[in-house]
Amino acid sequence: MRLKNKVAIVTGAGAGIGRGIAERFASEGASVVVAEIDAASGGSAQQSIRDAGGEAIFVPTDVSDEAQVKSMVQKTLDRYGRIDILCNNAAVLLIREEARAHELTNEAWDRTMAVNLRGYWLCSKYVIPAMLRQGGGSIIHVASPTGLFGFTRLTAYSTSKGGVVGLMRAMAADYAPDHIRVNAIVPGTIDTPMNAIELSDPEMRKHFAEIAPARRLGTPKDLAGIAAFLASEDADYCVGGIFTVDGGLTAV
Repeated sequence: MRLKNKVAIVTGAGAGIGRGIAERFASEGASVVVAEIDAASGGSAQQSIRDAGGEAIFVPTDVSDEAQVKSMVQKTLDRYGRIDILCNNAAVLLIREEARAHELTNEAWDRTMAVNLRGYWLCSKYVIPAMLRQGGGSIIHVASPTGLFGFTRLTAYSTSKGGVVGLMRAMAADYAPDHIRVNAIVPGTIDTPMNAIELSDPEMRKHFAEIAPARRLGTPKDLAGIAAFLASEDADYCVGGIFTVDGGLTAV
């Protein structure tokens, strides 16, 4: 149990990648805060962890709202007294509203940036003081290949995820002397509710599976192992890293 006696916040932990990571953290011994905007999925994730013998609380949180983020962090400290791990995962992909730059609406741009980039920064902003007081911690940003390479008609999402990588690197450089390790995980095409629209088309599903050398879609469990490693002391010298979990997608 690599995370025994640790306290972890996972944003967007109600479903998909976030839920897979939250459940793995709990199975490794961490007390998990499920920070999730959707009450039904957040409550379900909390119950799933508890049913498996783990410790978790659900705190309704819109990560783009500063007051809600501040409250979520304070509730974590009130309950557990410390924060050892932050996994910034909550994100939106407004697939029906995405477009080329000149076709994109201000609303789609602003909402994507508010959740996918501002949300990561806000959660980090309010968690870091606790980590500084206790002498260290681990922050994991879930990024995307779209933030590293060019993808068509994903202007807002790609830009937000490129910003996530930049934020990770800046934070890694700033806080490494304080023993706060900041790293990024880059998933490939993962079979989650976020990708449900595209993957509901059998041809698209086949396409996304075949473009990865591993010849399959990823699952949340594929991300959970590397997240648990980065959250643990086994990753003590991992700082500013970009860890791809994409079946080889970005290797070709």
